[in-house]
Amino acid sequence: MKYFRLFLISSFLFISYSCKKDPLDITPDGRITLADVFKSQELTEAYLNTTYERLRKHGCNYHYYTFLSAYGDDSHESNYPEQNFPVAKYITGNISAAENPFDNEGSTTQSYNDRNWYERSWVGIRRANVFLQNVNATNVPEAGFRGRLIAEAKILRAMFYHDLLTNYGPMPIMDKDITSEQDFSKIRRNTFEECTQFIVKDCDEAIADASLPYRVTSEAERGRMTKAVAYAVKSQILLFNASPQWNPTNDAAKWKAAADASKQALQALTANGFQLFPNYENYFITKPDLAQSPNDKETLFEINDWGYSGQTYRRFGNILFLMHMIPNFGPEKAGNCPSQELVDSYEMKNGEVAITGYADEEHLKPIINPASGYNDAKPYVDRDPRFYATVWYNGAKYGNINGVETTIESYKGGKHGISGVKQRTPTGYYMRKFVDPAVRSAAAGTTTYKQFRLAEIYLNLAEAENEANGPTPDAHNAVNTVRARAGMPKLPAGLTKDQFRERLIRERRVEFALEENRFYDMRRWKILKKVGKITSGMSWTKNSDGTLTNERIVTIRRQSWEDKFLLFPIPLAEVTKMPAFEQNAGW
Repeated sequence: MKYFRLFLISSFLFISYSCKKDPLDITPDGRITLADVFKSQELTEAYLNTTYERLRKHGCNYHYYTFLSAYGDDSHESNYPEQNFPVAKYITGNISAAENPFDNEGSTTQSYNDRNWYERSWVGIRRANVFLQNVNATNVPEAGFRGRLIAEAKILRAMFYHDLLTNYGPMPIMDKDITSEQDFSKIRRNTFEECTQFIVKDCDEAIADASLPYRVTSEAERGRMTKAVAYAVKSQILLFNASPQWNPTNDAAKWKAAADASKQALQALTANGFQLFPNYENYFITKPDLAQSPNDKETLFEINDWGYSGQTYRRFGNILFLMHMIPNFGPEKAGNCPSQELVDSYEMKNGEVAITGYADEEHLKPIINPASGYNDAKPYVDRDPRFYATVWYNGAKYGNINGVETTIESYKGGKHGISGVKQRTPTGYYMRKFVDPAVRSAAAGTTTYKQFRLAEIYLNLAEAENEANGPTPDAHNAVNTVRARAGMPKLPAGLTKDQFRERLIRERRVEFALEENRFYDMRRWKILKKVGKITSGMSWTKNSDGTLTNERIVTIRRQSWEDKFLLFPIPLAEVTKMPAFEQNAGW
């Protein structure tokens, strides 16, 4: 399909929607007009491609090449507090409606920077609306192909709204182009429920279109919308809609709707060949292959376009080597270093919870489950296999580097010793997940960031089913499917609803460690005040006799844990334009 190769054409067509003059209302001067675009199939397809350009990049593309997990309690970005980059501003609570590092940092023309979330989503929504209003049997004559393009546009619009809702709360529902004649003074927000149903409708209509595939099967199509993406977006937004942040009365009907959506998604996806990747560790260092029956049957959507115009060393798999690596390779920084809180979340391999909580506010006194077999002097022995696939810890075997078998030495004074400089870990840990230990140069990195994957649908179902109906067999089976892939035993039978919820919270954290789920889970569960204040680490000291002793240390005291941080502020310039549009609470 030639429309998949039209990004070069599309890059010349449109500029940002935020300009004072409507960029699509162009006085004839030899340039192409909007009306001209929709006279041609080639340019109609190219216009849809401009909508794809507004998708967020995710992964480690948050300035300065950080992971979103560093804005939560899963990790500590090593350039903090050495450098005053956005992660530092967020940790210290130094953001406002006038200055939010996710909105007002840097040029909007730099599409490779994951900034300007609010604007890029609204630009994407407008472009999707313009496309849907103008695509027709004249500019795209073949009905099946036209149906697929329309379905893609609807999923894109759903994704942009999903981003707005989860970051800024409910938004005005716009299903038509916003023109220069629009009276912005009368624009008001719809409810979260109304916005959710709008997203669900777009997803359902896309899924119903027979021309939209479940997965892409050729390199030219990599990164396109599919039925699998629609199912993922629908499952996730209904879970948000049912969660405490947006369901203060704990309406069971919302939980049931979320559970039903995830059940339907799993039935459809597994019937069409989707399944969990057999090896958890290898999954995150494997680039999805494209075929009707690929090796990677778990990925529902990957971030393919990195927006760097051929600068491949900046893509996800490459930049990891430069910005999130142990000191042996001379990276610019150690980057995303796991927290002690994340490490403590992993069960023992026998399925027993090791650390049940903390006896102090600074997390220096762990409450150890004596039945687990955990020993705080030997904390890395016999843990959940996902721990070893996620974290480089003191004593971990990295592999052969330049002919030398390398063991992580994160103790004080070690080759990878804990330190306050950005090239070394501040927590005593380095990131293992996403990092292929066989890679020896940035140019060899090929992995992509998986935004949606099948494991999430399983755990969405488990959570929603438990809240709607209690820990039913469906809820247990969903969690246990994910645990079985990791080599973990089933959850104990006989758990209460509250006990199952606590195990599910822990399960989501370790399964999605260092991905973006935890950042949003903390907010939709409204537990930010409880877990968002402290990040700690483990400092090891090598004694004169060669033995090692450890000490838990506080590495971050966050100021971004109040309820107002459950949402980002609406950019001040936007609120000024729309007096009826209420600012988020606290901002």
